[in-house]
Amino acid sequence: MKIAVAGKGGTGKTTLAAMMIGALRQRGILPVLAVDADPNDNLGPALGMKVTRTLGEIREEFIDKRPDIPAGMTKGALLEMRMHQSVIEGQGVDLLVMGRPEGPGCYCFVNNLLRKSIDELSGNYRAIVIDNEAGMEHLSRKTVGSVDRLFLVSDHTVKGIRTALRLRKLADDMAVLISETLLIVNRVGTDGLSDAVRWEIEQSGLGPCVILPEDVGIAQACRDDAPLVDLLETPYGRAVRKLLDTTLTKDMT
Repeated sequence: MKIAVAGKGGTGKTTLAAMMIGALRQRGILPVLAVDADPNDNLGPALGMKVTRTLGEIREEFIDKRPDIPAGMTKGALLEMRMHQSVIEGQGVDLLVMGRPEGPGCYCFVNNLLRKSIDELSGNYRAIVIDNEAGMEHLSRKTVGSVDRLFLVSDHTVKGIRTALRLRKLADDMAVLISETLLIVNRVGTDGLSDAVRWEIEQSGLGPCVILPEDVGIAQACRDDAPLVDLLETPYGRAVRKLLDTTLTKDMT
């Protein structure tokens, strides 16, 4: 099962991705590959995992510094070895981090590395969760070529819903293979959706949405940059677990 999380900046994509990974681990759906596809890597800390190497560093080695290729090995073989070495291993959850190049330059090489890494590693994992860069970068570059679930994450704003709609249209235009797209409205208070946001969702045609609650404990953990993956007994965590169970039920029917 491959899950991609996308949306505008600040909507809580990384929070949802980390909690979804925690819920997968709790259900025993292992191993999981967590992919931080944002140059500003935040998924590692949310999972309580230290980022020790990134694909951006491979770009530095192969483009800026020119690697020393061992005798009897091709440049392609060395690149493939470095990609596999960039996977950070954890307890049932491994982490692949895009990162950012240290110097100036195009991200095309890193994007291609990310796409190739996901393709080559996917067979080794029961689930892959991809935390995308804010906006539409990885959809437009088709870094994420196919997914079982695309979670379009919006905050509780009209602007967030409109961004989610643009992302879905872009995915359709780029012919990204998606089994199901689901709108997630994040951090909604006890009063529920505002009339303006509810109307925007109805007009967008995005269909039914999943509402995830505002949660003081999760917000505090985010402010403190504390791991989120084990906070599954919070109101937010229980809502994410319910979301995962619904997703798994659909996969089994």
